[in-house]
Amino acid sequence: MSAREWFAHKALGGGIFWIQERFYESGNRANIWLVRGSQRDVVIDAGLGLRSLPDYLRDAGLLAPAEGAGPRPLLAVATHVHFDHSGGLQHFEEVAVHSAEAAALLQGDNYEAVTWLSDREVVRAPRPGWSARQFRVPPVRPSLLLHEGDVINLGDRQLTVMHMPGHSRGSICLHDKDRKILFSGDVVYDGSMIDWLPYSRISDYVASCQRLMDLVDRGLVEKVLPGHFNIFGAERLYWLASNYISQAGVCHKISTCAMRSIASIALRVAHSRITPQ
Repeated sequence: MSAREWFAHKALGGGIFWIQERFYESGNRANIWLVRGSQRDVVIDAGLGLRSLPDYLRDAGLLAPAEGAGPRPLLAVATHVHFDHSGGLQHFEEVAVHSAEAAALLQGDNYEAVTWLSDREVVRAPRPGWSARQFRVPPVRPSLLLHEGDVINLGDRQLTVMHMPGHSRGSICLHDKDRKILFSGDVVYDGSMIDWLPYSRISDYVASCQRLMDLVDRGLVEKVLPGHFNIFGAERLYWLASNYISQAGVCHKISTCAMRSIASIALRVAHSRITPQ
């Protein structure tokens, strides 16, 4: 299967494109965002990597340079290293990730990447003989380590890095302050927030949600482009963040601890049996 078949995209206007993996039918299917700038293009999250996303972007004409100009640099930014967001980083020459998860990406640590993929989720195999049980996130050397407050300059727009741990220790959001757009990764999306994975931490998540609420209170976000599911606005962002905080009591912490233990054991057992593809 070609990359052109595997992916599909929708233009949102303002130089932003929403990309998805057509044949990965799962709640884990991540949104991929292409943000075009006058001097640099940025891909936010990269999907599973079963087909080459850069090939798709070129074939679909999404990286066409301005008339008379050479191709703009293309940077792939991972909002975190979980497999559904980081598997495709292998296809990019320039890769950025938060420093807290750089070692996991460099080592191809599929425990921290929480790699968990089944054949039934991939409804059309990317190539003959492909099997989900062989899928691994390969080691990738980041070319850029991100920290709180860093600014990714695209020329006519800037994306500010906000370190928002909780879902994972290196989770980030990217904030386009001028346009009041937040690329939120898995820090927040319109669904239940996952805080029971091996490197999740409830206290960090509460602090991150407080920051999200503050962004709304200060009128700094009007649109959220999340890591999963649909786009939403500031009112929904405030509700999702405040609802998480209100639920993060003792009972929630106890059940989350149990879930984390189960997930950790399952991941370790699964990856002790997998042969890398």
